[in-house]
Amino acid sequence: MGVMTMKELCEYSLQQKKLRARGHRLKHAHDGMCSGLTNVEYNRVVTRQKSTFSKARKFTHNRMWLDTHKKFDTKQLNIIVKS
Repeated sequence: MGVMTMKELCEYSLQQKKLRARGHRLKHAHDGMCSGLTNVEYNRVVTRQKSTFSKARKFTHNRMWLDTHKKFDTKQLNIIVKS
């Protein structure tokens, strides 16, 4: 590849892009060997969900609430609200 004009360079890059795309299509073509899943196969697939969403709710509903009651009694909380 020597010195090219801009027009030749654009044409060359377009040809290379088409060659890469053709190679990718040929590499990943399965010739009809792949198909969708049957109902039994689909139902067998297990998708895991996020496992920590319930921990935060449990903390805010239980432990966090208990910590505030240990730190302050109701008289102190009433004073804080009034001020």
